[in-house]
This record gives sequence, structure tokens and C-alpha cells, in this order.
Amino acid sequence: MVGWPWLRGGSGKGVAARAEMAAGSGGEGPRAAGDARPPAVPGAGGTWQEVFHSGNATASNGGTAVSGIYNDNSSVSLPPGALRPPAEVDAPAGLDDLPIHPGPFVGRGHELDRLDAALSTPGAALVQAVHGLGGIGKSTLAAHWATTRPHGRAPIRWITADSPAGVQQGLAALATALQPALARALTAEALAEYASQWLASHTGWLLVLDNVNDPADIAPLIARAPSGRFLITSRLATAWNNATTLVRLDVLDPAESFALLTSTVTAVGPRDLNGAAELCAELGHLPLAIEQAAAYLAQNPLTTPRAYLDLLDEYPAAMYRHGAVTTPAERTIARIWNITLDRIATLQPQAADLLRLLAWYAPDQIPATLLDGLADPPALNAALGLLTAYSMITPDPATNTLAVHRLVQALARTPDPDDPHRTPHLVDQAHAHATTQLNSALPPVWETPATWPTWRTLVPHIDALTHHTPQGAIATAATAQILSDTGLFLNSQGLPARTLRYLHRALTATERLMGDDHPSTLAARHNIAYAYRTAGDLGRATPLYEQVLTDMERVLGTAHPDTLTIRDNLAYAYQWAGDLGRAIPLFKQSLADTVRMLGEDHPDTLGSRSNLGLAYLEEGDLGRAIPLFEQTLADMERVLDADHPRTLTVRDNLAGAYRAAGDPGRAIPLQQRVLDDRVRVLGEDHPDTLLSGNNLGGAYLEAGDLGRAIPLFEQTLADMERVLDADHPHTLGSRNNLAAAYRAAGDLGRAIPLYEETLASCEQVFGEDHPKTLSTRNNLAYAYRSAGDLGRAILLYERTLADMVRILGEDHPHTRAVRGNLARAVAERGDGETG
Repeated sequence: MVGWPWLRGGSGKGVAARAEMAAGSGGEGPRAAGDARPPAVPGAGGTWQEVFHSGNATASNGGTAVSGIYNDNSSVSLPPGALRPPAEVDAPAGLDDLPIHPGPFVGRGHELDRLDAALSTPGAALVQAVHGLGGIGKSTLAAHWATTRPHGRAPIRWITADSPAGVQQGLAALATALQPALARALTAEALAEYASQWLASHTGWLLVLDNVNDPADIAPLIARAPSGRFLITSRLATAWNNATTLVRLDVLDPAESFALLTSTVTAVGPRDLNGAAELCAELGHLPLAIEQAAAYLAQNPLTTPRAYLDLLDEYPAAMYRHGAVTTPAERTIARIWNITLDRIATLQPQAADLLRLLAWYAPDQIPATLLDGLADPPALNAALGLLTAYSMITPDPATNTLAVHRLVQALARTPDPDDPHRTPHLVDQAHAHATTQLNSALPPVWETPATWPTWRTLVPHIDALTHHTPQGAIATAATAQILSDTGLFLNSQGLPARTLRYLHRALTATERLMGDDHPSTLAARHNIAYAYRTAGDLGRATPLYEQVLTDMERVLGTAHPDTLTIRDNLAYAYQWAGDLGRAIPLFKQSLADTVRMLGEDHPDTLGSRSNLGLAYLEEGDLGRAIPLFEQTLADMERVLDADHPRTLTVRDNLAGAYRAAGDPGRAIPLQQRVLDDRVRVLGEDHPDTLLSGNNLGGAYLEAGDLGRAIPLFEQTLADMERVLDADHPHTLGSRNNLAAAYRAAGDLGRAIPLYEETLASCEQVFGEDHPKTLSTRNNLAYAYRSAGDLGRAILLYERTLADMVRILGEDHPHTRAVRGNLARAVAERGDGETG
């Protein structure tokens, strides 16, 4: 049972917690990165003091003891002087870390001059491509300017800022470079904070923020360190209104592209350059196109620029006609791709097949394991090596992944009957192979946390395959399986919108393959109903369950096991909606049919009996719920095993029933046993184990043992955020329960912000009308009422009550609870009003 308590009744009074914050020391303004200065008061506004001195530590042999945020639970002893506040640390020599860009740099004089002017005054400069196309030379320009121009900045640091994690990693690297000993003492987050404070307290440095995808990822850093210099590169064209200067890159001048081409081609000796200038013009003077052509010529000494032009002339403008490319630069890349593929296909046809297959996945971080079994290892390695040599793919040995340029992918998966590399047959064949490889790589289950890292690695490529597959494409069993399994995995991760998109496409594929009445089609419809119910959309879930049940009874019969399962699920949907008048009779019918068809001891019979017990528990009929749970648990232990996961679930339900009966003497030991058993059987990080910790905390809370409840809730919440996700439904429930424990302890200073955070997350994850969102809103109103803020409490109660009546009905237990809470809040205000 997931603890998501409903707070009702009571006086609503509590002792408000007092929050105190020590005033920070005065601090000093920024200083030059290389200037010496006397020791200063640690930190500005107490920030650094808070990071490092958050606990106790000991030191020996004259070392410095560090306590607070660590990579592990051990204490760290540092040598004297190893740890100093950021403002006291000078940048050592050799701190620059600009990337190495192989190959010549040509042109860009005007852009370099603009950067000189822009970075001579405070602010940020943006390097932006006009066409928004990767490969136009943004990063190369930034690195060249930082390396060669007399800007007088030191140190110069380069951060790949394509994500918040990338920004944090780059800042952590800076902190480690400044004080290497910190790497042994601080987490990445604390290291990033140290670097941010160092930048804020020094001047003279230059920070290159490369490949920014979202300005919000770097905005806090820029705001904290206005005295430094930032050089930003990005593909974004319209998001930089506040940037000091926008330097937009266009294609190279003809002389520059000619120099770029010929310097590469002649790097190992003289070459016939006949046709080089014409080739540059044909390639649109785009840096990436020039570099790819130069690489082809350099690796094929017998091919001249004129011969390369002749090869281009043999291919008409079919790509342009089909709209695969819309700008001159993109057309140029398309032509290079086609000519390069001619050479690749001649040398090794399998390499061309491989590139077409890779075109259906996401462009970055394609797991090399997706290629397992395509060919014997020597042939596969040869194909990958050839594609790498021609710059068609980029392997990353550190992650064992591949990357393919987006435009190369777009062209490779676009059929063209006039292109021998992209005939409809070849493109369809590549799509089928990509689907088969992806289906083979899927984990066999989605419920087990051990498989989640693999799922999360594959989902971007499933997204890409699904997105690029035409809606009218011929469905295959593999396609339907991928869509269905991915939808169910996403549902387990609390992502209802994406879940439903996948499950609807799975249903469409299954209907095309099997027909409307095939059991697989009925199962696909059932999965959609289940997803609607999980998302709290009972208005869609219940009618769909009813329709599926009718179809199941017609196609499979009333006694088929699948029919019995659907009937149980429909009853549960009625229960979720508070319609116990329909839920309990349906549970009883399902149980009777299951006993008749499968016998008293069949696991499905025992599961059906447990479901009926939950309905009795929801109704408050503990006189029937508890004996039913006790009997079912005994049968589970006898038929399955005392440690079977289903047995543990029924034991957990029984403990919940004892809690509802106000019997902590039986509830707490049983809840503790369930937790211990799940740790032993399922592991500490299994979602069911984490729920058991949450439920045990709830038992302590109800027993008034806050000394045990709060630490257990805090630990469970931390584990859920680590294992599941900060916005996973289980995590939101745990956060809600911790807030309830803080409120019970009178610590409203922590309870109210936590409730507010949980409510915002619930509205985003579930939607405003989900029962869990309404529950959290009720609990937040209760906290406001406890704090004496009756104005906000009443407004929130009124809104929640209106939503409850609209969604769940006048007589739902939760509706009645909110109505009672509102009445008590109005009575406490004493004015007889309701708003």
C-alpha cells in the first residue's frame, strides 16, 4: 500500500517552527585571478561556510578536517593549507584547458575582430550560425580566438554546456584544477559551487560555454559572476536578446574555403588541385562540407577535385526535388553524403547498409550493442572503421556509443527511387533491421529496477524510430512489441502522456496485424485503460475497461483467465472512483468465477481475494477486510512461499489494515517484517522495498513515534529520488508523507514548502484533476490551517472541494473529508463565510 495520507479532523493547531539564519560577513569585491591578498573572512554571505562546515570533523598530524558534503561516508583528512575559501585561491599556471582542433583554421577575420570588441567590455558574446547548422565552425572559432587573440584573459576554461550536468561537470573540473585535494572531499555539486564562488570573487578569467542548448542552463552562472568574461557558442538563433553581442557565422569566403580544402589535401605532399576552386563553390563554402570533401580526397589520392566534381555532376538534383534539403548548405552536405556513400558502397556494401540502419536512431549516443549480431565481428568492425574514416560516424570509445550527423540520417532514411543508395527497398529494409535490432535489445521486463538503466539508454532511440516511422507504415510484430513494452515502461516511470502515445500506436499496429477482436488487440486496449487509470483519468479508463470486458466475454468467454483479470481491473477502477457499490459486487463475482475455474489455491484466486480485501478496507469494513487478508496471507504462504513477492504484498496489505484499525501493536512489527523481507528478497532499491519503508514510516507516524517516522521518511525519500526519479509517483507520495510528519511535529517551516513543492510536481506529473493532486492540495490546505493562515486554507479547501465533487462525486469518502475540513476551517475563522 502506498502511503498518501489524508489529513482530516483535529484542531488544526500546531507550533510553528522558527527559522533563523545567521547574517553573512561583509566579504570583498572580486579580485584579479592572479593577485595575492591577505586571508579574508571565509565566504561571501556565509555561503562557503555553509557548504563546508555543516558537520563535525577531526584531523590528525596537522591536517585540515573537512566535514559536510562527501563522496562517501568517511571523513577526509587534508594536509595543512589544502583547503582555502575560494576568494583566497589564486589561479595556478597551466590552468587553461582549451580543446585541440586538428586541421587548419582559415578566415573569420571579421568575426574575430567583433569578438575582440565584444569581450573588451563586461558581458557575454554569442557565436551563432546563421543557418543553425552544426559544422559551420562555432566551436572552432571560439577555440581559435581564445588561443590566438591578445585578449589578456587568464585562466581560460572550456565547458561543454549542452546540459545542466555538463555545466556542473565543467565547474567541478575547474574547482579540482584550482585545489586538487577537493576532489577527494566534495561531491560534484559542491565542487561546482566552489568554482562558482571562485569565479564570482576573481576577475581576468575567460570561460567558454560551448554548445549551449538552453540559456537557462547558464543564466545562474552568468548572473553570479558579472565581472568575468563569457564566450558562448550555440545553435540557438533567437534566444539571446540579453547577450552583449551576437556574432552570427555564415559560410566561408571563396578564398577561405579554397585554403581550407587545399591545405588538407596537400598535407602529406603535392597533389593535382585542378578544379579545387569550382569544387569549393559547388560545396557552398560550408566548412563541414569542405572538410568532408577534403577528407575524401586526402584518403583517395587518385581522385582529383575535378574528378570529384565530375562525380557530383553524375547525380541530378533529386535530393532537392524531394525536399530533403532546403538550404544551400544542407544541399551541399547531402551531395557529399551521396558521393561518399558511392565510395563506401564500392569498398564495402555492408557499411552503407549499416549507415542506413543507424539513420533510424537518435543521432547521439547510439549504443554499439544495437549492432550485435548484424555481422561477424571482423566484418562489423571493418564497416564501422570505414564509416569512421569518411567522417560519417563518430565513435566514442569511452561510452561505447556512436554518433551520426542529423542530416546524414535524414537523407539516409528518405527513400528516392533515383538514388541507388536510398531506393524504397533499401530504406524499408534498413527500417526493418533497425526495428529488429532494437526489439532484440529490449530488456525482457520493465518492472525490475536492474533493467531501468538499459531502458533509459534505449528510449531516445525508440523515440526516434517511432517518430520517423510513417503512421501508415506496414506494422510488424516487432514494432507492436516495442511500442507496447516501451509504453508500459514509461507508465512505470510515472510518465502518463508519453505512455499513452506509445500504447495508442501499439494498439493501431496490433489492430492492423491481428484484427479488432484478436486477444492481443484486446490486451492492447486493456493496457490503454490501465494507463488512463494510472493517470487518474477515470472518465476514460472506466468506459474502456467496460468495453474491453464486454469484448473479452464475447471473444474468449466469461470464464477465460484474461476475462477474469479484466473484470478485476474494472472493479478496481470503480473502487478508485469511490464507487464501492459497483466495485465490491464485481470483485465478489470475479472471485467466485476464479474459484470455480481455477480452484481455491490458484495464485490468481488468492490475488482476487486480496483485491476484495482492499475494497473492504477502502469501505472501512475492517471486520471483513482483516480476516480476509489473514486467510489470504496464510494461503499465500502455503501455496506460493513466505517470501514470494505476492505473499509480501498481501502481508503489506494486512499491516495496512491493522494500521487502519488503530492497532499499531500488530501493524508496526508486521510492517517491519515486510520491509526486512523485501530487502532480503528484492533488494534495498526495489520499488516495493522503498514503498515498505514509506509504509513503516506511516505506521510510526500514526503511532505518534515521530522520532522514528521522520528519519525513515527522509531516508526513503532520498532513496526514491536516487533510484526512481524526483517526480516519480512513489517519490511524490514519499515527499507528501514526509511533509505530513513535519506538520505533525509542528515544524510547519519545513512542512509547508515541502507540501507546496509536492503539489506543483503532482500538477505537472498527474494533472490538476488527479486524485493524488487533490489529496496533496487538501493536505497543503490543512498545513495552512495549522499555521493559522485560514484565508489561504479556506480558499484551497474550496477549490479542492469543487474539484472533488466534479471528479469523484458528492459522496466519495475523499469529498466528504474535504467538506469536513472546510467546515472546521470556516468555524475556526468564526465569520460563517465560505470564501
